[in-house]
Amino acid sequence: QVQLVESGGGLVQPGGSLRLSCAATGFVFRGYTMSWYRQSPGKEREWVATISGTGASTNYADSIKGRGTISRDNAKNSVYLQLNSLKPEDTAVYYCNARNTWLNYWGQGTQVTVSS
Repeated sequence: QVQLVESGGGLVQPGGSLRLSCAATGFVFRGYTMSWYRQSPGKEREWVATISGTGASTNYADSIKGRGTISRDNAKNSVYLQLNSLKPEDTAVYYCNARNTWLNYWGQGTQVTVSS
């Protein structure tokens, strides 16, 4: 059974940092491009960052560029998102996504709230 389980969210003050994790089971992890998306109340889900199957290639949304780092550990079937210099506008549910040519999987999300 395919599962993506996010963790690491929480309440953080502006300027703080968080490291989100996504643990994958039920599929050949290294064969999938992994991404993070986020969704704020009343807004559409937006793409945040992507990493290739080998980890050699990464891409970031402008909203995160310079403040976020996506990484993966294929030995642990996990992908991570390090978020620094957090802003209130980063408040959202963050979702992990796995995709290849044929399949697309989503996790249930982890809440990140940036507030003083």
